[in-house]
Amino acid sequence: MGVAKKKRLLHEAQQLLMIAVGAVIAGIGLELFLVPNDILDGGVIGLSIIAAKMSGLPMSIFIVVLNLPFLYIGFRKMGLRFTFHTLFGVAILSATTAYLHHFEPITDDMFLATIVGAVILGAGVGLVIRTGGALDGTEIVAILVSRKKPVSVGQFIMIINVFIFLLAAMLVFSLETAMYSIITYFIAFKMIDIVVEGLEELKSVNIISDNPEPIAQALTKKLGRGMTYIYGEGAFTGEPKKIIYIIVSRIELSDLRETVHELDPKAVIAIENVADVSGSNFRKKAAH
Repeated sequence: MGVAKKKRLLHEAQQLLMIAVGAVIAGIGLELFLVPNDILDGGVIGLSIIAAKMSGLPMSIFIVVLNLPFLYIGFRKMGLRFTFHTLFGVAILSATTAYLHHFEPITDDMFLATIVGAVILGAGVGLVIRTGGALDGTEIVAILVSRKKPVSVGQFIMIINVFIFLLAAMLVFSLETAMYSIITYFIAFKMIDIVVEGLEELKSVNIISDNPEPIAQALTKKLGRGMTYIYGEGAFTGEPKKIIYIIVSRIELSDLRETVHELDPKAVIAIENVADVSGSNFRKKAAH
């Protein structure tokens, strides 16, 4: 077996392990906090809870059955590998909920169950999504939408779940339960975004100045990281422009603005959010 093949197999095993860990964490949030206190989860899992309440059958069965159509969509749009990861995660989640269903909940306090359960559930779901899978069919749709629209995975899931919570209030649970469930997902979707996109807020910055070299030198000295020149042309003047491109943390933005404005008060600073950065030595520099 070649070295490259061994690395691929090791990487795949690591991904499956992380998906399994994420699915178990999500199952703990569901069965030890949310479901015993009649706090509804969202998406296919939420529909599974409703179906289990109405039919008396185990929730774990519906988790698998109701996810099948979405797995087919995942296979068509995202490929076999993603579908296998998702199926693996769903199977682990189903097994975890079936096993933990017989345990007593950790708390029967609705407030604590809502807060703690949401954090645990969101962390588990986010870990699976970050690794390259999903635990819920709506997450597959959310991932596809987030690739084409300016909306995060967590935000899209939250929109879907509001409708599911209202449906649950009308069919099975009370309005109070639906409101607790909405609070749960306001917390859970933020946890999903934190795990998927990272806790530290990174910003990409474009600096347009008539005198970019001194600014670049000053920023290199002050922030301790490199940057890139992007060559452009002024639309009105036709003059060549050297645009400074740099990625910084949210905390470093004030230093960047101060340095640029000292050297060129007329410089244009355009700032955008960055979900993640890999490669080069950015993380090492940011840690200093």
